[in-house]
Amino acid sequence: MKINEIAAVRVRYGYKRIYVLLRREGWEVNHKRVYRIYCEEGLNLRAKRPKRRVSAAHRVKLPPAASVNESWSMDFVTDSLFNGRRFRSLTVVDNYSRECLAIEVGQHIRGEDVTRTMDRLKTVRGIPHSIKVDNGPEFISKELDKWAYENSVTLDYSRPGKPIDNAFIESFNGSFRDECLNTNWFLSLEDAEEKIEAWRRDYNECRPHSSLDNLTPVQYRQIHRGQERPNSLVLAVPTLG
Repeated sequence: MKINEIAAVRVRYGYKRIYVLLRREGWEVNHKRVYRIYCEEGLNLRAKRPKRRVSAAHRVKLPPAASVNESWSMDFVTDSLFNGRRFRSLTVVDNYSRECLAIEVGQHIRGEDVTRTMDRLKTVRGIPHSIKVDNGPEFISKELDKWAYENSVTLDYSRPGKPIDNAFIESFNGSFRDECLNTNWFLSLEDAEEKIEAWRRDYNECRPHSSLDNLTPVQYRQIHRGQERPNSLVLAVPTLG
């Protein structure tokens, strides 16, 4: 039952990763037994990812975030400089306050870069209870998995092909592309970092958000300052920068 439970949530985990998770939770079981049960239950990963409608049945709808730092979301957005050189932006959003906590810009952003961003956010904003991510290689990396385990953070993976599972970050990325990426001409990575950071601050501090009664994300967080996740190590820093 436990193996099926893990496989239902982490649909792209093979038996080896499931074995590691079982051992973390204190299950005294060896990898051979996990593999045998894994096969008997028909959980073998296929070389080709299953159709979207197949994995969709596994997901259980989770309640929305009820406090600051309860749930964050992360995703990547790709764009290009004036000369066609591609770059990526890692976006991080608090699902309760809708505040953009960070936008990291780089030509290549790997798993270790994601963990460095999380460590930086940890010092100024604390740590969330969970982080909603997709099944990209940066988010299923050993580096991020280790960081999440050490900080008691749950990585909540969305179903492949189901962006609605991570609706807040998808909505934010749409605004980010429409209001920033599509309206700016980036001459270099440094120029992109400067313009994107300026837009992030404006989004947090000035832009009214319809789902927050037209408050800005910073105003909304300050009003609900007492509803932050307990023991989240939050410091008195109003915005990241």
